[in-house]
Amino acid sequence: MIRVFVNGFFDENERVRVYELHSLDGGELQPFSAGAHIDLHLGNGLHRSYSLVNDPAEHHRYVIAVARDAQTRGGSAFIHDTVRKGDVLEISAPKNNFALNESANHSVLIAGGIGITPMLSMMRRLDAIRASWELHFCSQSRSQAAFHDQLSTDTRVRFFFDDEHQGSFIDIANLVATALPGSHFYCCGPAGMLDAFAKATTLVPAEHVHVEHFSAEPPAQTGDFLVECARSGKTIPVSAGQTILNALREAGINVAYSCEQGICGTCETTVLGGIPEHKDQVLSQAERDSGKTIMICCSGALTHRLVLDI
Repeated sequence: MIRVFVNGFFDENERVRVYELHSLDGGELQPFSAGAHIDLHLGNGLHRSYSLVNDPAEHHRYVIAVARDAQTRGGSAFIHDTVRKGDVLEISAPKNNFALNESANHSVLIAGGIGITPMLSMMRRLDAIRASWELHFCSQSRSQAAFHDQLSTDTRVRFFFDDEHQGSFIDIANLVATALPGSHFYCCGPAGMLDAFAKATTLVPAEHVHVEHFSAEPPAQTGDFLVECARSGKTIPVSAGQTILNALREAGINVAYSCEQGICGTCETTVLGGIPEHKDQVLSQAERDSGKTIMICCSGALTHRLVLDI
């Protein structure tokens, strides 16, 4: 756990507020790579993940952008309503499930809404290494497009606003089909955009396709099974409709977690026995097939007993 203080904040637009976090002693923070995020541990018991939007070359601060969303589970509203300059926060070290391939011939970045946030650090890093890139940014309107003024001065950025296109959607399939040979594709946005992106990149080599989710539908749970905690020696029943995470917490076993949706990777746990049923959106297919790790906030078990390194 890292303790930082809020050095300042500003409203990027009517929904998005940008926070600058510094170390308590004024020293350097842990380095991060483009596309990384941190988990905020909020005073009301919530844990939420936010992408770092500043230049990875900066070691004196972390900058995050928080979109207030009434449809979420309260994290963004809590931050907007209570976090002020000078407040001390507890955060995780930076983690990256959306890493940038710096050796790519060309990078195609596709963002929807607040999905622009991880792309900002990617763009800065790509410029630093003088790599080729383009960004396609979709938003409901110009006024709701975070960082629009900053991005609009760059000719490599193309905007697509719903209210200016009669509700039609960006043609992701065409972007992929006409991209430069050897391109890597990155997408972060709402479910509909990610579905279209998945279809458009079906024939693209898997190692050239990169996705990050900022929300997910709650996955259906599997039937009853047992979780054997190898380190604590406890065996915990997980009932139908219950997550492993919640079962462990009810049994008094503390584990790290954040999103509770299988999209951030904080709760990743080593599997020592049994076969997990993966429902996260973080692990690659190869990692899923290995059965060596599981996101306990959403995934279940295909066997009656699952042995975890807890």
